[in-house]
Amino acid sequence: MNEVGNIGILGGGSWATALAKIVLKSEPKINWLLRTSKQIDEIKKTGRNSKYLPGAEFDTSKIKFFSDSDINSFFRASDTVILAVPSPFIKQFLKRVRTSSTKSKLFINAIKGIVPDENLLVSDYLQDIMDVPMDMIGVVSGPCHAEEVAKERMSYLTVGCFDINKASIVASTLSNDFVRCAISKDVVGIEYASVLKNIYAIAAGICNGLSYGDNFQSVLISNAISEMNSFVNTVHLLGRDITESVYLGDLLVTAYSNYSRNRTFGNMIGKGYSVKAAQMEMAMIAEGYYGANCIRELNKRYQVNMPIMSTVYEILYEKAPAKEAILKLAQNFK
Repeated sequence: MNEVGNIGILGGGSWATALAKIVLKSEPKINWLLRTSKQIDEIKKTGRNSKYLPGAEFDTSKIKFFSDSDINSFFRASDTVILAVPSPFIKQFLKRVRTSSTKSKLFINAIKGIVPDENLLVSDYLQDIMDVPMDMIGVVSGPCHAEEVAKERMSYLTVGCFDINKASIVASTLSNDFVRCAISKDVVGIEYASVLKNIYAIAAGICNGLSYGDNFQSVLISNAISEMNSFVNTVHLLGRDITESVYLGDLLVTAYSNYSRNRTFGNMIGKGYSVKAAQMEMAMIAEGYYGANCIRELNKRYQVNMPIMSTVYEILYEKAPAKEAILKLAQNFK
């Protein structure tokens, strides 16, 4: 494979919309699958996805739209498929895809979460459940908020593929005058880091809601990157530099930015919202909520010391009082 061919984007949220904008900077057309015909009609009419990312404007003549019911047609029409739906919904999409529709497709995972129930990385789900060959799977991640993509502010991505040549091809497609794109072979490490940084961003939000200051936040995040490094190197030992932007950079922007839905979710919890109330008010998915449960289950096997992840889990799932839990957590900090 020496080119990406027809690119399809699966998902209609802010990140999927940002990716559509990025791809259309270098490609003449894309396929785009959204959940409802109503959302498709709105974008066709206005050129914008007003609910999720109104700042991004599209020339809809360059987009072939597919609705949820057309998923197999979408796959048949696409050579490279970028998965960009929230992790809780990915199974309901993929389980309806016929094997014949996925043959010879390159899958790029842009989901910063784990497949629930199975507690599988998306790359593992594609291999184990859908029989996608390893060399046809990749991941894209990095410090790249959708809102800043809409404004064409300088952003950074990393494409990881088990086949590094494919990573280079995809990276060149995603690179433009406001997006710089690196490559990596660390698919598994990037996927786990993407999950963990959302959990740590919830912790940062909780501390902000509790009115902990910048001094405490800096110590929290320095301990978080150490915890991330320990977990990722335990589950997938590979020569990686955890300070690279796809690991540390993505953690920093997710933990500190007001664009971060995980930080926003945590901030509400710190201010006293229940989990349900915070979820209802946000009306968008905070991946770290699901990630905390998945990582906790996975870590029963690996037994990595993860006090920050465990504290977030206890607050979200066991209703531990946030202030008491954070004070206890702080005793572990270095």
